Amino acid sequence: MAAPEGILMSVIDDAVTWLNDPLNWTAPDGVIARTIEHLWISAAAVAIACAVAWPIGIWLGHTGRGGGTVVTLANLTRAVPTVALLTIFPLTIIGFGARAIVLALAVFAIPPLLANAYLGLREVDPDVRDAARGMGLSGRQVLTSVELPLAVPYLASGFRTAAVQVLATATLAAFVNGGGLGMIISRGFGLGLVSGGGQVLAGGVIVTLLCLIAEGLLAIAEKRLTPRALRR
Repeated sequence: MAAPEGILMSVIDDAVTWLNDPLNWTAPDGVIARTIEHLWISAAAVAIACAVAWPIGIWLGHTGRGGGTVVTLANLTRAVPTVALLTIFPLTIIGFGARAIVLALAVFAIPPLLANAYLGLREVDPDVRDAARGMGLSGRQVLTSVELPLAVPYLASGFRTAAVQVLATATLAAFVNGGGLGMIISRGFGLGLVSGGGQVLAGGVIVTLLCLIAEGLLAIAEKRLTPRALRR
């Protein structure tokens, strides 16, 4: 039996070989096709989560009513394993397919979006808010002209956290044949450590690079969206 170091080096060599094979990138179910699928699933999940979390978080932060309780309840969803959601949703009326995967990932993305939206609104200096009201601005104008601009750093930070988390977690969709880059890793597991270890490692490297690229791009976007006076 080969030593662990030998097996590790063999797996690394196989991963390099796998990544350098053009067919593994351009095949119908290769890296390029799976990456597009992975990004589509992740983008749809984050978009749905934003549509749900941001209006609620912003409204609660603006009114300051019951926000702590709702944010606590939203955080409880983090205790639910994503794999469980991925396997439970297809058994409901939602059915199998991308819709169940997207909804499960959206549930996973809601807590950071909701918490940051609420926190961003509540962190607005009360004196600034009172001054805006003293100038005759309505509640809606205070929200859109004062509170939301000041909350942009928190909204952007929550979006970045949710997006990267979803990109990393979307690999679990492979457990229910849901597509994405996780399918590459799953196929490697199916081949066993000796034959498929390199493919598993290559898939993991691709997902990691994708998350790092997304993190970098969103960090740049966050900085540009943040008003210059609020940049740290």
